Amino acid sequence: METPNAPTVSFTAMADGTREDYQLLDRLEDEFAAGTADRVLAHLRELTGSVGGYKVDRLEHSVQTATRAYRDGAEEELVVAALLHDIDDLMAPHSHGALSALILRPYVTERTYWIVLHHGLFQYYYYAHHLDRDRHARDKYRDHPWYQDAVDFCHRWDQCSFDPDYDSLPLEFFEPMVRRVFAREPFSLAPR
Repeated sequence: METPNAPTVSFTAMADGTREDYQLLDRLEDEFAAGTADRVLAHLRELTGSVGGYKVDRLEHSVQTATRAYRDGAEEELVVAALLHDIDDLMAPHSHGALSALILRPYVTERTYWIVLHHGLFQYYYYAHHLDRDRHARDKYRDHPWYQDAVDFCHRWDQCSFDPDYDSLPLEFFEPMVRRVFAREPFSLAPR
């Protein structure tokens, strides 16, 4: 909701906008984007209490996955990706990987984006056969350059992070990392 007396554009249809209108919007968008890390962290905290049959809630699973990645020496953006890989499990349970990956995409490498995008399919390896599905569905990507990275992400950090006795680092430990990643100039705006 707009605040009273806040500057607004002159148009009601984008085709009628002026240079000044779009300069205003560009400035306001930059100001709004500066708060992305705060919104992402608030959204992540909404996973608290969402168990769905697991021994830990989704927030603990996320923090545990990030803790394992951090302790394994992963680069910072991959630790943040591990923290956020299931952030949209509540909003998009059947496509959370795609939505989580899209949140990260402007701020991470294509490799990290690809891993998060496909982690759900790669997790099939651990349970799909119990549901009469193809546990080897990930193998359609076997020749992809990041296939093994996704296998490792799932095996070393994701699939094993449902342990209520694991000594996870607190979410607050990861907040500076999240802020640094989301403070990057979005790759979509940078020259490629």
